[in-house]
Amino acid sequence: MNTKTLEKSAWEEYFNRFSKALGACLAEVEVAGLDIGDQIEAEWIVLSGISYDPKDDIVTVDLVSKDDENFEHIIHRPVELVIQEDVDGVKSLTIVDADDHRQIIHLRKPLALPPA
Repeated sequence: MNTKTLEKSAWEEYFNRFSKALGACLAEVEVAGLDIGDQIEAEWIVLSGISYDPKDDIVTVDLVSKDDENFEHIIHRPVELVIQEDVDGVKSLTIVDADDHRQIIHLRKPLALPPA
């Protein structure tokens, strides 16, 4: 398993590439912090994309529920992005916000990204 931290200046381009390569992928969104505990925000639903808006300094995780309803998980003031990969591709993304909450996006099947 390979873990890398991506510089914030590269997030917008990375998430654009990530979302284009996504296809049909199931994801679980876990939120953890000392003050809030560990919670599951979304449990194995379709991940349709992730984007970073540097102007508003937010990461938006776009999901589609089992009832075909769109759902957004918004992360305000993100400060760190950690990508966990194995030989098959991206296994999870951990985004830490300014309140030190970890938003962990687990992917059911690894996502192989094309070269940048």
